[in-house]
Amino acid sequence: MSGGVDSSVAAALLARDGYDVVGVTFNQWPADLTARATGNGCCTPDTIDDARRVCAIVGAPHYVIDYRREFEAAVIEPWIRAHLAAETPNPCVACNRTVRFGAFLTTADEVGADLIATGHYARVQADDQRGEFRLLTARDASKDQSYVLHVLGQRQLRRTLFPLGGLTKRRVRALARDFGLPVADKADSQEICFVPDNDHAAYVRARASTGAGDVVDTQGRVVGRHDGLEGFTPGQRRGLDLGGGAARRYVVALDAAANQVTVGERPQALARRIDVRAPHWVSGAPPRWPLTAGVRTRYRMPLEDATLTASPAGVSVEFHAPTWAPAPGQSAVFYAGSQVLGGGAIAEVTRR
Repeated sequence: MSGGVDSSVAAALLARDGYDVVGVTFNQWPADLTARATGNGCCTPDTIDDARRVCAIVGAPHYVIDYRREFEAAVIEPWIRAHLAAETPNPCVACNRTVRFGAFLTTADEVGADLIATGHYARVQADDQRGEFRLLTARDASKDQSYVLHVLGQRQLRRTLFPLGGLTKRRVRALARDFGLPVADKADSQEICFVPDNDHAAYVRARASTGAGDVVDTQGRVVGRHDGLEGFTPGQRRGLDLGGGAARRYVVALDAAANQVTVGERPQALARRIDVRAPHWVSGAPPRWPLTAGVRTRYRMPLEDATLTASPAGVSVEFHAPTWAPAPGQSAVFYAGSQVLGGGAIAEVTRR
């Protein structure tokens, strides 16, 4: 339980439906940020108190597990290293793999729980004919979180409940008021919980930086300077400080070896193919090749139709139409309709 409205309503719904609920909160807020925690992220010191109050209302015991050291090693440090390597990682994917559906299952075993539940907006469906469990998108497309859950497999899904998967956010807040929960009107948490001021570049630079380097155009001509690759991602337009010009320029690519940011006009940021490394398949087995699927290359990005084939790195994704600025390090997630097939980190981008 993060102390937010979603996990709180999930707990209240399960208690209402007769489950024997135990609330668990992972204290993963970095110690060096505690003094300036805003309370807008999940699992901060302030929100732990909210989770405890909710558990008291729904009649569930509440436990706090100190996971700061493990979270630092499994999520924060790899996130920083990836930025310094000119990649754009999604730390929520790593968190779901190691904390929310890794350490959480271990804790469930330790307390003798049969199932775990979270406030994620997604659904699990049993496929009795195939003897497996499917991961599906949420009914509320505007809140769907299946993208960051693509790392789940059969071991996790058979023991996981998503009580909010069939609800809208508006309905969830209404239920929170009906249950008398003090978090009913609490603001949604930000995407990266351990960056309280939402300044990703500043957070990385407080620990490390690639240092200043050149900004070049697609012909290799120097057009400006940057303060560190960690401040940029493909598709970005703001913060380039390149002065005026007839055409808007966007980040096209990052080069860690040369410490360069390449910029270009919008068509130059489009990609026709990506290679995905070490893909994870929800069913536990890769599909038959070739596979036509919808592919999402960033959280909240629209699905793009593509043909998937096996490659030495893992999966080669050929888009049916040029797609906007995929970023190495981000997750590419594969869908068949509402079903999540799997996904992996983007290793290489082939532009037009």
